[in-house]
Amino acid sequence: MAKRRVWQGGLLAGLVALAALVVAGTAQAGKAELKGNFQILNDEKSTHKPGKVQLVEFADFYCPHCHRFDGEGLAILEKEFGPKLDAVMVGYPVIPGKLPTAFDMYEQAKAMGKGSEMKRALFRTIHKDKIGIIDKAIREVLIREVGLDPVAFEAGLASAKPAKAFEEGRRWGDRIKIQQTPTVLIDGNIKVEQIDPENLKLIIHSILESDGKR
Repeated sequence: MAKRRVWQGGLLAGLVALAALVVAGTAQAGKAELKGNFQILNDEKSTHKPGKVQLVEFADFYCPHCHRFDGEGLAILEKEFGPKLDAVMVGYPVIPGKLPTAFDMYEQAKAMGKGSEMKRALFRTIHKDKIGIIDKAIREVLIREVGLDPVAFEAGLASAKPAKAFEEGRRWGDRIKIQQTPTVLIDGNIKVEQIDPENLKLIIHSILESDGKR
């Protein structure tokens, strides 16, 4: 307990010091104590909402590491955090010589509410079925597989909106200097290149735990 008695000559100084301690304590309590291997991007704004973590996966459909993370690592995180985790993919091509068809298809499916389903179908088609070129016939099979109308899908694809969304995502990746895929961006400004599930779980748990301390 703080002493009530203060020397008359030091009354003002004591009050100032006490106020400083209170402010410092409040700031420290509100500061997120993150754990894990990550990089804070000072030029990017945090998008964090208490009790929820947004995970943006910058990935290339033709990258085998992205395929593995999406099929294994992301599944572990979704099981661990459930509705507290909001995960979405942004197409960021790093494999040269590939057409942007898969990325445009993903963006169009996302606009029609089937982004996750199309993402899984595309990864499987490219890496398990070993189909490198997605022509119109293959495209129609995948569109029907995820439960979308091919005519409406093709019309949306032809509108150039998916291509524009893909380019915006790629510019976003360029801005935050994506060097490899997959790279994860958490809550808008926490960049993670060590994307093993244990490191990501450590980071996400520390964010959610910090929410509870505020």
